[in-house]
Amino acid sequence: MNALVALCHFCELHGPRTLFCTEALHPPSPSPSQVGAAVPGDRDRDGDREGEGLTMRANSSASQRGEMCEGCRSLPASHPGFVSVDDETGIRFLSHQHPRQSQLFSVVRQACVRSLSCEVCPGREGPIFFGDEQHGFVFSHTFFIKDSLARGFQRWYSIVMVAMDRIYLINSWPFLLRHLRLTIQSLQSTALKVFDNEQGVCPQRAGRMNSVFSPAVFPHQRSGSAARSLTSLTQHPNLWASLHSSFSWLLKACGSRLTEKLLEGAPTEDTLVLKERQTEQEEEMSCREGAEGVASRPQRDQSESKLGSDFLWDDGQAAEFPGPKFRSLRHLRLVLGAAEFRQLVWHVLMGNQVIWRGADPGLIQSAFTVLKALLPVGCVRSIPYSAQYEEAYKCNFLGLSPDVSIPAHVSSSEFSVLVDVVNTEKSCQYSAVSEDDIASMYHFVSSSANVQPTDKGPMLLNKLEVALSNENLSVDVVSHCLLCLKEEWMNKVKVLFKFSKVDGRERDDTQKVLVVLGATGPGEDDNVRLLKFWMTGLSKTYKSHLMTAVRGVERSPSQ
Repeated sequence: MNALVALCHFCELHGPRTLFCTEALHPPSPSPSQVGAAVPGDRDRDGDREGEGLTMRANSSASQRGEMCEGCRSLPASHPGFVSVDDETGIRFLSHQHPRQSQLFSVVRQACVRSLSCEVCPGREGPIFFGDEQHGFVFSHTFFIKDSLARGFQRWYSIVMVAMDRIYLINSWPFLLRHLRLTIQSLQSTALKVFDNEQGVCPQRAGRMNSVFSPAVFPHQRSGSAARSLTSLTQHPNLWASLHSSFSWLLKACGSRLTEKLLEGAPTEDTLVLKERQTEQEEEMSCREGAEGVASRPQRDQSESKLGSDFLWDDGQAAEFPGPKFRSLRHLRLVLGAAEFRQLVWHVLMGNQVIWRGADPGLIQSAFTVLKALLPVGCVRSIPYSAQYEEAYKCNFLGLSPDVSIPAHVSSSEFSVLVDVVNTEKSCQYSAVSEDDIASMYHFVSSSANVQPTDKGPMLLNKLEVALSNENLSVDVVSHCLLCLKEEWMNKVKVLFKFSKVDGRERDDTQKVLVVLGATGPGEDDNVRLLKFWMTGLSKTYKSHLMTAVRGVERSPSQ
């Protein structure tokens, strides 16, 4: 990631100052004439330039060093700085008090001044974003450190990340906020222990209140307590080495978490919905950590590992359970039978609640994994396995243990289907039976109060069954066929949404659009019902884009 992390401090004598800075140096790309050939002496010259870069700011002018007090200085002038090398990418992470390049020095200096003066959030503690194209964009997090000798018993610091890519920095906001808070909370907790010890030995508050204030003495009192370094406030012997490790990891992790991918055309609705849900979960996680205070590392890692687990349940989770699994739609159709499979898929496509009840959670969840592929991601709400019934507004895929009873209003509803997985005698000895032979181990009983015929439509189901029944088509080909069918019908959903919801056309006009879309004829009611259900799976990004475009068209005639 082409970014830079810096720790800044507001000195009571000299104002905002940069204390510590970590930057990433990417290895130079060899020119065509240099590929495969090494020029003698280049390695030595590169080493000289690296050493020169590390000590450039350290060997600053004597006048500049004279303006620095202990509170403004992190490393001694003779200190070479810290260097870490990423063996995978060859990127070097360099840390010193100031950047190695003069152009970056002014950029970081301006970010430091703005983060500790005018660009602050309410309460003066917390994150904020500012910047421009010329001087770069800055993610800044200001905070206080306890100091028994400072005015107000605290000193003001900030950690800033400077980058030229505004979109990348904004998209990394939840990640940066979560991990910078860990570093800040560690500094604050360490300094608080030192503060409490100093107050216990020599309390300052009572002495200050009883002392006589004199304008002539005040500057001397202020200068005497202003020069305290962060190392003194935390009593951390390896503070700067620890910050170097933390900032280096942050630059590496932030650069690797988001990658650019070449997409053929616009992103699909599934991609947009997954991205929106991931962002919502990251923001919710950050808000929860901020409300609860310091979260333990194991809890945070567990939360991050579960990020996205509610979107689409994958085969990796099914592998955690022993026993047989459904591998594909064709496998599920073979086990259930063509008629039962069509009825089940019809309920899935119509948006009805699909309930599987049995003692094998792995088998049930593998069935859901296969069936979820029929729907857009935005239409999927799943509870893989539960000990109690959940209402249809919470989930359209629900797995239940065998002892859970179904409420009467659900059993009599035509908007749900129940599949009971009954164990046979061989299921108790499935180690001696092939895992693929599910039909000999379980008996599947489906029931529904729906009396509507399911043999006419929707058209998507008819085309899918043709592909599944064709043994010449492999499972991968059928999967791509299903993907193309979903994209075709999602495009129809977008047209219908724009026409009926955004433009607000009448019913007769909507019927004409259905004819154009090819959704009329046999199974028309099922086609329309499918289109309306799939409208709920459209991404917020697409809906917002449509509404913005409509408002722009409405304003243009008046202008």
